[in-house]
Amino acid sequence: MKELMQLKDILTKERPASWEEFPDIGLYKDQVVTYVSRQLISFNDEDSLTSSMINNYIKDKLLPRADGKKYSKEHLASLIEICILKQALPVRDIGFLLHQAGEESDPELFYKKFIEDVDLSLTQVAEQIEIDWNVQDLADIALRMAISSYCYKIVCERLIEIIRSSTTAQKVEDT
Repeated sequence: MKELMQLKDILTKERPASWEEFPDIGLYKDQVVTYVSRQLISFNDEDSLTSSMINNYIKDKLLPRADGKKYSKEHLASLIEICILKQALPVRDIGFLLHQAGEESDPELFYKKFIEDVDLSLTQVAEQIEIDWNVQDLADIALRMAISSYCYKIVCERLIEIIRSSTTAQKVEDT
């Protein structure tokens, strides 16, 4: 099936830019919106990044303020991370998780590891796709993948709860 071949090809080849591929000059917000949107695999415009979203991420302290009106490599990396994670997690959990995972200590190193994980996951999903699936199989396969997504999501949410309670308990012990 041609559509499955195209999907598998996209999942195999398309990746967000590496740190080194980011522009070495600051970008204005409208340029950032366009640039980040091109880094993500999407089949519709519903989840596209907007200027309002960037403002909200800054307000929610997920993203540092721009330097003047220019956004840096660190901003681009953070926005790509946020846009990918928001497909599975609420913004509140994304900020907490990125903070706990150490994004702030070395944004370049963190982004490189993040993109390695994205690459590995996309590759694994692409390997599961068989281009000879027929239309009748697609509903069963989509259902199975949706159930797997649900299972990963509940585990992820529970891990975040455990981290939150552990860090809260540690803060109490430290006082």
